[in-house]
Amino acid sequence: MKTTIGKYDPASCSVPVTFETDDVKHERFVNACLKNGVYDKKATAERVAQVALGVAAKIEVGAIVTPAAPESATEVQINA
Repeated sequence: MKTTIGKYDPASCSVPVTFETDDVKHERFVNACLKNGVYDKKATAERVAQVALGVAAKIEVGAIVTPAAPESATEVQINA
């Protein structure tokens, strides 16, 4: 699984993370680690790696999937 960690947000004390496999792309925020009130990049990366294990397990059982593309308005039929 590939993980991409975005920029630390001090207001929410979190980082946006993208988790990607061949079939699924999942984005969420992960709580950042702080050391003496300062963002700890290394510890946060370790936390993200732990979260990735859970995300991978959820993808494996189908609890996290990439949503299907919405139908276009011309493809939707309304029964009247």
